[in-house]
Parts: sequence; structure tokens; C-alpha cells
Amino acid sequence: MMGDPKEAGVEASPPRAAARGGLSLLPQAESEEPAQGSALFLGGNEVKSRAVVKYSSAPPRTAFARLEEKTDLKLPPANWLRESAKLGPAGTTILGNSKKSKPFSSFGMAYDFIDSVGNDVDVVSDSENIKKLLKIPYSKSHVSMAVHRIGRTLLLDELDIQELFMRSSQTGDWTWLKEFYQRLIDQKWQRKKKSKEHWYQKAILSKFLYYSINGDGAAQPVPSPAEQQESSSSDQTHDSEGASWPAPFEMPSSVSEDPSASSQGLKNDFVRNILWTFEDIHMLVGSNMPIFGGGRYPAVSLRLRDNNKPINVLTGIDYWLDNLICNVPELVMCFHVNGIVQKYEMIKTEEIPNLENSNFSTKVIKDIAQNILSFLKSNCTKEGHTYWLFKASGSDIVKLYDLTTLCEETEDKYQNPFTMPVAILLYKVACNMMMKKNQNKKHYGTIRTLLLNCVKLLDKSRHPQIIASANYMLSELFQLDEPKKEESSDSPLNENSDESYSEEEEEMPDSDENGSYSTSSDPADDNKAVAIIKSVGELSVPEKYKSIHQIRPSCAFPVCHDTEERCRLVLSYVLEGLKSVDSSIKKESDLPAADPSTPIPLKYEDESTRGSPEGLEKQMALFLDKMGSLQKGNCSGQSGMTPGSWQHKMKLQLILKSSKAYYILSDAAMSLQKYGRALRYIKLALQSHDTYCCLCTNMLSEVLLFLSQYLTLCGDIQLMLAQNANNRAAHLEEFNYQTKEDQEILHSLHRESSCQGFAWATDLSTDLESQLSVSCKCYEAANEILQFSDLKSQNPEHYVQVLKRMGNIRNEIGVFYMNQAAALQAERVVSKSVSAAEQQLWKKSFSCFEKGIHNFESIDDATNAALLLCNTGRLMRVCAQAHCGAEDEFKREFSPEEGLYYSKAVDYYLKALRSLGTRDMHPVVWDSVNWELSTTYFTMATLQQDYAPLSRKAQEQIEKEVSEAMMKSLKHCDVDSATARQPLCQYRAATIHHRLASMYHSCLRNQVGDEHLRKQHRVLADLHYSKAAKLFQLLKDAPCELLRVQLERVAFAEFQMTSQNSNVGKLKTLSGALDIMVRTEHAFQLIRKELVEECDQPKNDEATSAADSSPNLNREEVIKLLSIFESRLSFLLLQSIKLLSSSKRKMSNNTEEDTVLQTNKQIYSQLLRATANRNSTLLERIEVIICLLEQLASGNSGSSGGAVP
Repeated sequence: MMGDPKEAGVEASPPRAAARGGLSLLPQAESEEPAQGSALFLGGNEVKSRAVVKYSSAPPRTAFARLEEKTDLKLPPANWLRESAKLGPAGTTILGNSKKSKPFSSFGMAYDFIDSVGNDVDVVSDSENIKKLLKIPYSKSHVSMAVHRIGRTLLLDELDIQELFMRSSQTGDWTWLKEFYQRLIDQKWQRKKKSKEHWYQKAILSKFLYYSINGDGAAQPVPSPAEQQESSSSDQTHDSEGASWPAPFEMPSSVSEDPSASSQGLKNDFVRNILWTFEDIHMLVGSNMPIFGGGRYPAVSLRLRDNNKPINVLTGIDYWLDNLICNVPELVMCFHVNGIVQKYEMIKTEEIPNLENSNFSTKVIKDIAQNILSFLKSNCTKEGHTYWLFKASGSDIVKLYDLTTLCEETEDKYQNPFTMPVAILLYKVACNMMMKKNQNKKHYGTIRTLLLNCVKLLDKSRHPQIIASANYMLSELFQLDEPKKEESSDSPLNENSDESYSEEEEEMPDSDENGSYSTSSDPADDNKAVAIIKSVGELSVPEKYKSIHQIRPSCAFPVCHDTEERCRLVLSYVLEGLKSVDSSIKKESDLPAADPSTPIPLKYEDESTRGSPEGLEKQMALFLDKMGSLQKGNCSGQSGMTPGSWQHKMKLQLILKSSKAYYILSDAAMSLQKYGRALRYIKLALQSHDTYCCLCTNMLSEVLLFLSQYLTLCGDIQLMLAQNANNRAAHLEEFNYQTKEDQEILHSLHRESSCQGFAWATDLSTDLESQLSVSCKCYEAANEILQFSDLKSQNPEHYVQVLKRMGNIRNEIGVFYMNQAAALQAERVVSKSVSAAEQQLWKKSFSCFEKGIHNFESIDDATNAALLLCNTGRLMRVCAQAHCGAEDEFKREFSPEEGLYYSKAVDYYLKALRSLGTRDMHPVVWDSVNWELSTTYFTMATLQQDYAPLSRKAQEQIEKEVSEAMMKSLKHCDVDSATARQPLCQYRAATIHHRLASMYHSCLRNQVGDEHLRKQHRVLADLHYSKAAKLFQLLKDAPCELLRVQLERVAFAEFQMTSQNSNVGKLKTLSGALDIMVRTEHAFQLIRKELVEECDQPKNDEATSAADSSPNLNREEVIKLLSIFESRLSFLLLQSIKLLSSSKRKMSNNTEEDTVLQTNKQIYSQLLRATANRNSTLLERIEVIICLLEQLASGNSGSSGGAVP
């Protein structure tokens, strides 16, 4: 078997790439290379191969020139090593020169096709490396490759041991590997030099390809191979410590796929990049193979062969794979002897495996490919680690080492030159995934793993920018404002409960069911290897290395069970990012020194001034002035960051993220009613925002909106603290607690700002008025911010919420001042006049209500506006009540001030009803306002009736006003609707009718003269007594009121009887009065029931008895009314007996009247006996009355006396 085919002079080494400035990604249809897939049927075994050219810098394909026989290839052609117009910008790249491939060639490709890495592609590599791997079972040559895993993609690069060890003697890199290699693998290592034959074959191939170009064209000198190799090696030296790295993640444009990779020294050096699918393996391959036109097919590959050396298996596999990868259907071979052209031969690609002396099975090649990929995928499990696949020359054993682990055992873990390119690639792949907004959620687990591995690889002090950016991206993965439903079990984020596969699982020795490879092997030098292929022959066995440890396509995203956990994770990443930024700016000792002439402001403040509304006004003015200056961009931090620098941009992003996280934490604490904690978090959010304001040169409207939301939440928290004053100690303890993480973030903020811009809003005050004022100022500030730009129109929902809250807090403050005024009024001595303090409180309260009403009206919130109008009405009633106590109780009259304030109250209640429009809009509020209006009218009427202003008005005018007010009160008193307030309304209506009846009754007694008016008053009194009685009968808890009304009706009947002359008329009136007495039985039954319940209470529990007895039953009142009732019943019965027993009556034989007379006599007799017995209990007396009333009712049922309704 021949040695390495490179030494046989059959391959062109990868040449210098075209300038990447002209990089173009060709769509499949427009590619100058064949883009369609091809299925080749070779030797009866189907091997599926499909190649799509993703990028090509080759010029349009030219036909090759067939050289004449006897052409001497040892003589240089005229165009040798010169650029030609026909060659295009690629120059000599197509034809190849001796420049070696870089150790990072796969990274250059990965950078250019970042979309494919980590997801769709299994392998990214140079075609030479792919070929070398697939030839392992056939070749005795050594194999040395670096393997890296990014997601599910493996990156393969040649690891030239000779080159690296030469460098290690100059730079000190890789010394640990050199020692390891010499100790365990090859004790007698020495650099092997290329033979003269090798260089002769390279030169003759190069000349042959230049001869094959059809036509000379204008030739320009190009750098010699030696110069190129020199520049190449200097480039390589620069690679490992690239000066500039990707910009921080902030906008999609900053991580776009651009040719910036060239500035990092990691170039895509290939003429073409091809997406090659071989069976089920997807590979991104770089190739520099020259492709010509001119055969039977549109594309052919051109090869030079020495006629004296027959083609072998290695060369055949080489040619076959090159053509498959580049999708070239035909091979043209030119045979020579000692450089003299002999003949040409054309071979189809599918015929190559069957050539004489070069027979091989394509099925076996497929099995080798699948086995090697499975072996690598099963063992190269750790992202960010550099693995070394090594086979010594002439050996059958293939070993895989984890160089990162070996390197970590040395003093400097950053000696591995692959560390930076791997970290950058991890970072770029993560960036690219982040940019795909439509599908990135399902990749969050992968992105997180990529970034964590990237950060793990980098030295914090050397690469602060990438670390800061990676931490910011990690924080961006956690959507702070996502709804809870997205955390459900069917979400793709939570496919696994573990955060990622465990380290223990990663480090376990991998083996398949056949035990094909294992870390434990006999030779002593194997203990450092991750895995071993004991014999290369095993690779030819189908599915021998079938992978049972597939690289996971996506890593599990951590499950955050609650909002706090998610925010805390975000803040941990933000803190790491801030530390990286801060460490890269200046050390704290480098901060600007204090100016000796400038006094240091001490934070001694008068607490009373700070918390007072006046102090708040001043701070609000300063804050709004600051907000105005932000619009002009007059901001700078204290640490001396240059605006526009990466530190400046990154710190802004991180600070903004921290403010959002603290805001979400505050909101969550608020919903848990942990108000002290909520205030602490919103304080941190506002401190973050204050620092952002200090650094920001151009405030975005979105950020202003955040500030408005923060202040709105702060207002909510202060209001809730004011309403939960009883738990103040617990809230204070929560407010003062702080985690180490929060302290460190605050420390970073203090490097830029004093963080005192919003101190006025976040103090935990112990004074209720101060808390309410702060809450109001927060809402006002939030509203002011919305006025700065178009925020109000762009965010109508938030604007409405802010105004609602402003209206609400003004209502709260108004009620607070109103209650204070009422308390002062209650403390005041009765005769004392209204104090100035009370009047001041009225003004403050009224002002708050007025502003609140305006807030609600401006957003068309009629319901809340009505509630505030209702409260303003209540304030007017408080003012009216204050004036009633200013006079002596005995000389008391209803004053004009009282009348004025009650009239104002009525006006506000009517406005509230007009605001609501109809009851349907909000029945509860409507009923409430109606009730308050009814109460106001009733109070006015009652006061005018009880304390009639006779010194100012005539009796008739007062009666008219009372009557009107009572009727208005009745109009707004809804007795029919079945609501919780119905019994109250019925009681109120009954009381109004009773009062009106009493008033007309009184007028009738005192009035002399106008008979028409007297008759009108009689009718009205009778009507209102009747209505009052009916309404009181509906109530179960007003027996005394019902009894009083009925007794007044009896008195009214007695008064009417005095003006009657005929006995018939008097008898009729008496009969009606007795009928009223009978109707009082319902009231006595209610009183009896309550008295019985009192007696039935357990004797041994007097306290319970006292507590459970009905509060409505006033025993003294009952005894008083019972005595009056007994005397009136006795009087009526006596008068009835007298009239029925008169001489005239006796002469007329009226049996009906006789029955009534007898009944009345009996009842009168029993009543006299009962009242004479002074030892009777109240219950016994009532039972007697009930019994007598029942007898009276049955005795008079046939009577002709008129029934009273």
C-alpha cells in the first residue's frame, strides 16, 4: 500500500483564499456549481450523495486545454504563478500553491455559515480532513485532528503536531502537549522533513494546471510561495490572540453575518463551501479542488498521474470523494513519464471505485463515515472542550484525548490556543439564535448552554466585553413579562426537569452494546484517553459504533417555578455583566478625586420637611427639571466612561435589565401583599433607572414609559402601606433587608450616580398623610412623564390607568382630610364656633375631590366621577353639621349656613346621578347615591321640623319646605327594589309618612279659620298615617314605631270626635278608633315574641342572654306605650258603652248594637281588672292586651262601624 497520497503528488494543497470582501452567498438556482443532488449507483450498492454549493469565489468555469503529447511539464509555462483575468479575483488560489491550511479553517467556515452550526449540520471541516478520516482503515499514515462540539455540530481541524511543536519552542504554547506527547506516545519525537520528491511533485502539478488554462491572458507577478508562506505563518501567530472580538449583543445589526471574521484572523480560506449530505450525515465542507469544463459533462476534475506508478486504493478513494463533495460527474487523468505528457483518460465518478488496482466498496466507505461520526459524537460530549483524535503512523489504534482536561492540569489553563476561537464561535452561534425572534424560544436551552460554556472558557480579566455581552444575553433569555401559562408543562422550554445533563453523566465512559470501545485498556498510556478504537478494521463493520449517546439537539431550559426565581436568575447574570464592565473601565482608586473647594453634601435632612407635601413639591420640581434635561442629553456618569464605548452601551443595557427585573419582583411582592419588600424592590428599580438617566445621552420613549410604570407601581405600594399601617413593623423589617447580590448591583450603580433622584418616592414614612401625599406625587410624576412626548397617545391604556389612580388617591386624601375635620368637630365644645383648622381641612378635602373628579371626567369614567361627587356631597354635609353645633341647644334654630351646605350637598348628589345617567350603568353606585340624596333631604326636613327657624320664616313657609323636602326624600327612597337596603328604605319611608302625618295633625290642632285648608290637612294626615302604618307592618323589627303611629291615629280620631255633635257620628268615629286599636295586635305579637325569646335564654348564662336579646326592644319605651295604649283603650271602650247605652239607643231594638255593647262591657271590665293588678309582668300585661284585642275583633266583626284601612 502506498503512503500518504500527498507525497505521491496527486493532491493540490489548499491555496490562499480569495479576498473575503467579495463574499457572496449563492442561491441554489444561481450557483455556478451544479447544485442539484445526485444519487450514484456504484457496484450494485446505492450510496446517497447530495452536494449544494453554499459559496464560491471561483470565476466562471473555463474549459481545460488538452496538452499535446511530449509536452515537458518540467518547463514553467509563461503564465506560471501569475494572475490572469480568466482566473478572476481568486488568482492562483484555484490552481493551488504550497500554503498550508490553518488549524482554525473550520471556524472560518462556521463564522460564515453560522445558521448551520449547532443545529442542522453534523460536521464542519476541510474536505482534506474528511478524506483523511474515511481512509483510516486503508492508510498507515498518522492522523491528528482537533475536534470541537458546538450544539450538535462537530468542528474538525488538522492538528499538525510538527508545526505546533516547532511553535512551542518559540512561543511557549503547547509545551504541556509536547511533554505529554513525548512521555506517553512518542519518546523519540523529532521533526520529519518533507522529501525532495514531494516538492518536485508539487511543482510539476502546479505547472501542469497552469498549462491547462486555455490561453495566456495578461499576466501580473504574484508573491512567491516563500513570501506567501511567511505571511501565512505570521497570520497564524496572530490568530490565537486576535485583537478585536464581536461587538456586544444589543441590536440585530451588531451580530449580523458580515465579513468581520477576517479581522479576527479566522478566515474562510476555501474557494467553495459545500453542504454535502453523505447518506444521513450532513457536512459543511471547504474545498479548493480545481474544476474545469470541456468534457462530456459541464464539470470535470483534472488529475496528473505518473504512468510508472499505478493508481492505488488511497488515491481512488481520494478522487472519488473529491468528485462527490464537489458534485463533479467526471474525472480527467493526464498521464506523464518523468514530466513528459503521454495520454489523457476520462472516467465517470461512479466508475472510480472499480478501477484496476483501486477497487474499494462504497458501502464500506459509508460504514466508515457512520462509525467515525458515531464514535466522535458519543465521546466528544463537552461543549467548549478541545478533543484530540490521534492515530500514530503505522498503528491500528485510534485514541481520543480531552486536551482541555489535560491542559487544566497545567499551571495556565488558557494556554490552549483553541480556547478563544471556540469561545467566540459559541458566542456567535448563540447570538445568531437570539436574533431569530420567531423560533428562538425552543432554542433557549441550547443558547443558554452555549453562553455558559463560552463564559466558562474565557478569562474575566482578558475578555470583559464578551463576558459582559454573554451575561446580558443570558439575562435576555428569561422573559420577565411573559404570562404564567407559558411556564406550563407543555412548553418546549421545560422538556426536561434538569438544567442540563450532569457532569457525572458526561464523564462516564461511553460504550455501545457490543463493548466496541472503552476507556479502560491494557497499555499504560491509555489512561489519559477518553475513548479508544482498538483496531481500525472495526470501522468497516456496519453499525459497529452505532451511537447510543446522541448529542442532544437542545439542552433543557431551567424550570423557574415562580417569578422571583426567574428575576433572581436574571439579576445574577446582570451582576456578572456589570462586574465585567466595571473591571474594564477603571479601578475604584482611579475615580476622580474630590475637589477640595467643593463642599461634600451631607444627607442631613429635616424629616418633617422631607415628608411634608411642601418638601415633596420641591423634589418633584427638581425631578421634572431633570427629566426635561434628559431630553436635551445633558448626562454623564461618574466613572468616566466614554459615551458610545462598548462599556457605556453594555452598562446601559444591563442597568435597564436590572431595573425591569426589580420592577417585576416588586409587582410580584405587591400581589403577595408584602408591601415592605415591594417598596424595597421598586426603590432598587428606580435607583437603577436613575443611574440609567445619568448615563443615557438620548432617552428612548420606551424607557420613559418604563419609568412611568415604575412610579405608578411605587404609588400603589405607598397607598397600600398607608392602608395597612397596623402591620408597619413587619413592612419596615422587609424594607430594610437586602441581599448581597442587591448590594453589589447597587455598588455598581453608585459608580455612576448617587441614585438619589427618586429618594422622595421610596422612603418608608410612618405618617399616614405623608404616605398618601407621596403616593399622589408618584402618580403625578408618572402622568407628567407621559406628557413629555407622544407617550400618552402611544400608550392609552397606561395613561388611563395612571389617571384612574390619580383620581383614586385624590379621593383617598380627600376622605382622609374630611375624616380629620369630622374628628375635630366631634372634639369641639358644643357652643364653640367652627375653627380655622376645620375650615382649612375642608378646603384641602374639597380641592382633592375636585381634582379627582377632573381626572375621572377626562377619561370618561362616569362611575368613579359619580363616587367622588358623592363624597363631595358628604363633605358638604360635614360642613353643615359643623355649623349646627355653634348655637345653644335650647335656643337652637336651623341656620342659613346649614341650609346652604345641605343645598350644596344636594347639588353634588344630583350631579353624581346626572354623571351616571341611568341606573343600568352601575346599579350599586346609583342606589348608593340615591340613598345619600334621600338622606340629605330627610336630614334637612327633620332639622327644619325639629328646630324650626321661626325667627326668620313663617310657620306656613317652614311647613311647606319641610313637606317638599320630605317628598323629595321619599322620591329617592326606593322601597320596591329587593336589595340589601330595602328594609332601610321601608323604615325611612314609613318615618317620613309618620312625620308628615304628625305635622298635618299638629297643624289641624293649631289652625283656626280656613275650613278648606283644615279639610286638606285632615285628609293628608289620615293618608300619611295610613301609609306609615302599612310600611311599619312590613318590618319585623319596628313594633314600637308601629304602636306609636297607631296611637297617634287614635288620638287623631279622638280629636275629630270632639268637633262632632251627633251621637251617630261620634259612634262611627269611635268604632273606627277601636278598629285601629284592634290592628295594633300585630305590633304586640312582635313585642311578645321578643320577650318570650328573652325569657327562654339559658338562666345560667346571663351574659349570653344580655348579648342575644334584641337591641331593637326598648323595655322602657314598651312600658310607656303600653300604659298609654291601656288608658286610650279604656277611654274608647267607656265612651262606646256610654253612647250605646243612651236612652234613645235602648228604645230602638238593634240586636247588633246590643251584642257590641255587651262585648265592650266585658272587655272594659277585664281591662280594668288587669290594669288594677300592679304585680303583673310586662309579658303578662301584653298577653292580656292581645287576648282583649282578639275578643274585640270577634265581637265587632258584625258591627256596622266604619273600618279604617
